[in-house]
Amino acid sequence: METNWSTKYPTPLIDPYKANCPSRQVLDLIGDKWASLLILLLADEPKRFSTLQRSIQGISQKMLTQTLRSLERDGLISRTLYPEVPPRVEYALTPLGKTLCAPISAIVHWAEEHIDEVAAAQVTYDAKQSSAVV
Repeated sequence: METNWSTKYPTPLIDPYKANCPSRQVLDLIGDKWASLLILLLADEPKRFSTLQRSIQGISQKMLTQTLRSLERDGLISRTLYPEVPPRVEYALTPLGKTLCAPISAIVHWAEEHIDEVAAAQVTYDAKQSSAVV
């Protein structure tokens, strides 16, 4: 089914199928696995960097820093520095960032509901590929 973006959105800039469409940047951001996980972790309350890093297995300090900066730049999270010794920094979702919780949660729910089917499809595909090589 084809979507006619020009009639749905009167602004000619909105066409995610075009390479120069600004919506692509937003789709890339929310499609990033680390960004999605961080948004869900911040859904309930602000968290410190170390808490976020401990909560997401496999994310490096550099990647966490880059992703947090990107989310902050896009207005999805806020960074609050408390003038204490030692300094304390907390990250929280902005109102705009909170609007992503439901869609990302829906994708997580879909993944949980369909992981067995996806895994079975992968096994079937891999078996076909390995038998085709022989």
